[in-house]
Amino acid sequence: MDRQQTQFVFLNLGHFFDHLLPLVFATVAAVTLYQEWGMTYDKLALYAMPGILAFGLGALPAGWLADRWSREGMMLIFFLGIGASAVATAFARTPIEIAVGLFAVGLFGAIYHPVGLAMVIQGRQRTGLPLAVNGIFGNLGVACAALFAGFLIDFSGWRAAFIWPGTATLLVGLAYAVFLLTGRRLTGSASLFSAQGETSGGAQFSHRLLIRILAVVFFSTAIGGLIFQCTTFALPKVMHERLAEMAVSASQVGWYVFVVFACASVGQLIVGFMVDRWSLKRIFLGIALFQVGFFLLMIGQSGVSALVIAIAFMLVVFGQIPINDVLIGRVTKTNWRSRVLAIRYVITFSIGMTSVPIIALVYAHLGFDELFMILAGLAVLIFSAVAFLPRVSTPAT
Repeated sequence: MDRQQTQFVFLNLGHFFDHLLPLVFATVAAVTLYQEWGMTYDKLALYAMPGILAFGLGALPAGWLADRWSREGMMLIFFLGIGASAVATAFARTPIEIAVGLFAVGLFGAIYHPVGLAMVIQGRQRTGLPLAVNGIFGNLGVACAALFAGFLIDFSGWRAAFIWPGTATLLVGLAYAVFLLTGRRLTGSASLFSAQGETSGGAQFSHRLLIRILAVVFFSTAIGGLIFQCTTFALPKVMHERLAEMAVSASQVGWYVFVVFACASVGQLIVGFMVDRWSLKRIFLGIALFQVGFFLLMIGQSGVSALVIAIAFMLVVFGQIPINDVLIGRVTKTNWRSRVLAIRYVITFSIGMTSVPIIALVYAHLGFDELFMILAGLAVLIFSAVAFLPRVSTPAT
């Protein structure tokens, strides 16, 4: 395996941990910590907000530093920082302390998307499939967050759910540092971190058309981010309630959430393959329509039917993820791509941070059926925005 392939492996592992560690708290709060600390779920869930905010706003300085300094250097900081923060969060004794720990996890986690995705795109003409493969690792991180956390809660307590994944991330970070040092020796570089090598890339568009494309990207990714945050954070609690007779322990809840996310991750691979070959706009419109339909179908469901429909709506939620990244890769140049990706994620997670209070408010006063109605309405907004997207040609073979 050459160095480019090895780098891709590290980027995939980074995406896995970037989605796993911030979501450990979602399962911890849903099945055990609210009882231990004598709080209702909706109130405890609000302490995840600082981490969600940091995950979004931290992307902008991370993208700027990556473009101006080193993407590889920022990735090393990501691995070591998010791993250490997760381990530290395990020692929280109060809701405020756990909020501080989640803030640190989110801040270091913010590095990945503007930096790691730019590294996946860099030097590639067809980006759909590599982004999809990378995205699957992110989806598996989402899935394994509930599975691992549920297992560790049942057998070692909620603190272990932060300690062991955090330690694993630190070990990968140390391996990445060795990889970078080895590359320095092979190239004879005086610096540990290489400068960005490619300065071109991206198709040529008029200024007006570029603004139009980016406006659709930023709007659709913001609303899509809100849908993603709502579904991934609420799903452990949804499974806990809708599968009450099938999931009676934390590990069983985690297992069903894992099944949903793992099955749904295939959607990203399918869409990544499709957008490299067919009309991106038509694929995007279809995905938005399927989201509307599946969210509405989930209303009133329980048991096996709820499990099947949950897989279906997560399939299209995950399927949307690579589309905007492919668009950004096609219209931006490498030397400012991390900053565009950063702006995208600042917008996404600034909107996405409202997911936790939305979930808490809807759960406390209405219920999850009303939440799914809201999500269907948001998917309609995405469909409306994508209708204004101009044709962006598929790259040549």
